Amino acid sequence: MFLSRIVLRDLDSIDSPASMASSKKLVTRDEWERKLRDVKIRKEDMNRLVMNFLVTEGFVDAADKFRIESGTQPDIDLATITDRMEVKRAVQSGNVQEAIEKINDLNPTILDTNPQLYFHLQQQKLIELIRAGKINEALEFAQEELAPRGEENQAFLEEIEKTVALLVFEDIKNCPYGELLDVSQRLKTASEVNAAILTSQSHEKDPKLPSLLKMLIWTQNQLDEKAAYPRINNFSTAALEDPAI
Repeated sequence: MFLSRIVLRDLDSIDSPASMASSKKLVTRDEWERKLRDVKIRKEDMNRLVMNFLVTEGFVDAADKFRIESGTQPDIDLATITDRMEVKRAVQSGNVQEAIEKINDLNPTILDTNPQLYFHLQQQKLIELIRAGKINEALEFAQEELAPRGEENQAFLEEIEKTVALLVFEDIKNCPYGELLDVSQRLKTASEVNAAILTSQSHEKDPKLPSLLKMLIWTQNQLDEKAAYPRINNFSTAALEDPAI
């Protein structure tokens, strides 16, 4: 956010009539670093960003250690992170019924007020039955639990049809909807569950740091069109790289 403000301010200056009449503006490393030093960022704000990331992503041990070392208090009870991660791990390992039970233990209203999430959990349960080769049980479950929901929602019906289609192919991993059996499908459902639990706890469902990085990338791309300046290409090191002249 802070780097973005610097870049946007520079964009405004570059858009002046005098600068537009010339070629790309060259910003030297000394000038750029001076501008960066002029921005005062409070350590408390940086600590809160780190804590937000640790809490949202579920790194409970790291969050607790960071709380002790930095004095930054999380905005939710860290014990709830452990519960949330148990639910997430249950979905990721294919234990959908266990996940549903744990969600209801945490907050019964989560599934009551989020029919899409509940449907996706039920769909994931069907996928796991198909993965395990329990064909009769899968057909019965689809008919009794999912079909009624498909009658009420066209989008649900399409998802049901794709999932049940896995039963038609002998080599289901290579069928048109084989991606439903990929680990990525479990992760997708687990991510949706994680977001729903965070929302129920009045916490952001996404960490702030990735959004700030996206904003930085966008502003650098905007500035690239009008200036040559030391930019950040490696976000793991955040090292400034001199512009190619």
